[in-house]
Amino acid sequence: MMDGILAGVVTAFSMYNILMVAVGCFAGTFIGMLPGLGPISAIALMIPITYGMEPSSGLILIAGVYYGAIFGGSTSSILINAPGVAGTVASSFDGYPMAKNGQAGKALAIAAYSSFSGGTIAAVFLLFAAPALANVSLSFQSSDYFALMVLGLTAVAAFAGKGKFLKAAIMTIFGLMLATVGTDSDSGIARFTFGRMDLIDGISFLLLAMAAFALSEAMMNILENEKQTPEEIEALKKDIGSLKLTREEVKEMAPTVGRSSVLGFFVGVLPGAGATIASFLAYGMERSLATAKEKLNFGKGSIRGLAAPESANNAACSGSFVPLLTLGIPGSGTTAIILGALISYGIQPGPTMYVDNPALFWSVIISMYIGNMVLLVLNLPLIPYIAKLLTIPKQLLLPLIIFFSLVGVYLVTFNNFDIYMMTLFAVVALFLRIIDYPMAPMILGFILGGMMEDNLRRALTISDGSLAFLWERPITLSILILTVIMLLMPLISEFFVKIKKGKEA
Repeated sequence: MMDGILAGVVTAFSMYNILMVAVGCFAGTFIGMLPGLGPISAIALMIPITYGMEPSSGLILIAGVYYGAIFGGSTSSILINAPGVAGTVASSFDGYPMAKNGQAGKALAIAAYSSFSGGTIAAVFLLFAAPALANVSLSFQSSDYFALMVLGLTAVAAFAGKGKFLKAAIMTIFGLMLATVGTDSDSGIARFTFGRMDLIDGISFLLLAMAAFALSEAMMNILENEKQTPEEIEALKKDIGSLKLTREEVKEMAPTVGRSSVLGFFVGVLPGAGATIASFLAYGMERSLATAKEKLNFGKGSIRGLAAPESANNAACSGSFVPLLTLGIPGSGTTAIILGALISYGIQPGPTMYVDNPALFWSVIISMYIGNMVLLVLNLPLIPYIAKLLTIPKQLLLPLIIFFSLVGVYLVTFNNFDIYMMTLFAVVALFLRIIDYPMAPMILGFILGGMMEDNLRRALTISDGSLAFLWERPITLSILILTVIMLLMPLISEFFVKIKKGKEA
């Protein structure tokens, strides 16, 4: 193993491969910033370029593009509330309010530091535990994944303000309902398509995310019709460049980053889980652990609320390479494309890959740490300039947001129907926001709905239609017990607060 790691170090630290990491991170960051062009699009654009390269160099470039695009996706989420990548949706919940409050520079700096820390912690875990973790991911079965999805849905409590849990639950159910539109994966029968061929493949995540966040936000601003005064624009110009974090803010972030990175990495290791579930779980966990006073700040610009999903999604990106390289199982659409690139090189990922191709296996893992360094060095100096996007007058910025949202969705499918449907969803989202219904639970339900249904169906098939699968396996039972505890946590904490007040009285 040590010989393999040394061979990987030599390969990763060659000047050419360091250049490939830098190029990949740079390209990925800027492609990820454009709403609609996530890591899948970025990697698809890079694959033809890698054909003439050595397998290790090509894969290092593709890996750099992957976490560069995730990093770039958080920039558009924070600045214009347009999360084009599912893994960065949770970053907009507190990142965008911070940007609106004149702290765009600080929000982007927190995202940069959290991403770097999450990626670095995951890279270290990956270096020492990749072969062993392959066995962990193999031990998970359909019932365990179903329980994990249910645990993910408990994060709905994190998006519900005081007295708004019912609204959040309704929106989650709405998201689950939208996830059922399209062809049933088991029977092949079209469901809820109303005879439209355009809905056969279901509703696109990108379409729904852009409509619920970017378009509805632009429409809300148009309705409010608040014109920025020259004084406000000048104030923004002064504030957005501040990247400094106080010692208290760093102390507040550090435990969150540590917890979220570990959680994100282990969620990323599970095939099919990925950065999206990791970021939602991390956000939900942090809000559950927060005090009653800290909870009030979530959704309004909480440092912990931004640091948690940013650490988790980057850690999960590194973790997703464990099932890909050690089992040959892609955990997401992005890693499926990377698997295709590996196979085109004539390399079959699997349990023997780190024995048969040690230089390739370890060089990719070591390049992740180099990539995190490159992203930090590359993006920190650019933050003041990127953040100046907010100083564009609203009369120009809002049409640009609408344009990028519509074009981003159209470029994925080249289908006019998607534009009409996106506009309809944006109007519905605008109405729901006016009557104070949160959008995040709907996106959460939509993302987890398909995976929940597939794993529930498989688990029921294995157990001959019996619900005994919920308690027969220790892993499934443990996750479900944790789910119940997470749901009861607000009630338990309120109970203890009442007891404390009673004693003080």
